[in-house]
Amino acid sequence: MSHTFLKDKASRLFVFMAAFFVANALIAECIGGKLFSLETLLGREVHPFTLLGEEGLTYTLTCGVLLWPIEFVMTDIVNEYFGPKAVRRISIIAVVLIAYAFLMFYLAMSVPADQSFWTGSMQSSGIPDMQSAFSAVLGQGMWIIAGSITAFLLSQLIDVWVFHRIKRATGERAVWLRATGSTIVSQLVDSFVVLFIAFYVGKGWSIQRVLAICLVNYSYKAVMAIVLTPLIYLVEYGIEKYLGREKVAEMKAAAMGQ
Repeated sequence: MSHTFLKDKASRLFVFMAAFFVANALIAECIGGKLFSLETLLGREVHPFTLLGEEGLTYTLTCGVLLWPIEFVMTDIVNEYFGPKAVRRISIIAVVLIAYAFLMFYLAMSVPADQSFWTGSMQSSGIPDMQSAFSAVLGQGMWIIAGSITAFLLSQLIDVWVFHRIKRATGERAVWLRATGSTIVSQLVDSFVVLFIAFYVGKGWSIQRVLAICLVNYSYKAVMAIVLTPLIYLVEYGIEKYLGREKVAEMKAAAMGQ
C-alpha cells in the first residue's frame, strides 16, 4: 500500500509540501529569538518614529519573519490543491512538533554540562560559558512560546476560512486576491495574538504598546504578502506541469468540496 501511495504524484507532492511546511515553521520558531534591524539590512539609516503615542519605534523584527511569509504562501498552495482539512492537519502537526522541539530544548539545557572541556571550549572566540550561550540561544520564555504557537494555529485557521470564502466568490479567477487577501487578514491576527499573549499577558505591557508594535510588524508582513504573490503563480505553474492540467482540475474541485 505504501508503495502505491508513493508512486502517486499527488501523494508525493503532498508529502514534500507537508514536510517543508512543518520544517519551515520549526526553523522560524527556532531562529525567532534573534532580532534584526530591517532598516540596516536595507542599507537605510534608522529613524525612530512614534505610533499611537509610543515613541522610539523602529523596524526591529524577529528573524522568524524571514520565513513566516513563505509559510503562509505554502498554506495557500496546500489549501488550493488539497483543501482546508489538509491545512488543518499539517498545522496541528507543526504545532505539536514545535512544542516537542521546545520541550527537548529545555531538557538539553537542564542536563549537567561537561565542565572539563565543553563549558569553556569557545573562550578563544569570546564565549566564556558555552552552557549560558546554549541556554540563551535555545531558551525562550514560556509566554513567548505559548503566544507564538497560539498565534500560528489561530492564524492558519483564519487563513483557510478567508481563502475559501474568497474562492467561492471568485471561482478559479483572481488567485492573487484569495492568496494575498487571506494572508493579509491572517497575518494581522498572528501579529496581534503573539504580542498580546507574550507581552500584554506575560510581561504586563500596555495594550497601546502592543498595538503599536503589532502595526509595525504587520506592515512588514503585509508588504511581503504582496511581494510574494508572483511566487504563488510560479509554484502553481510548476505543479500543473508536474501533475498535468486534468489532475490539477480534479484536485482543485475536490479541495473546494471540503
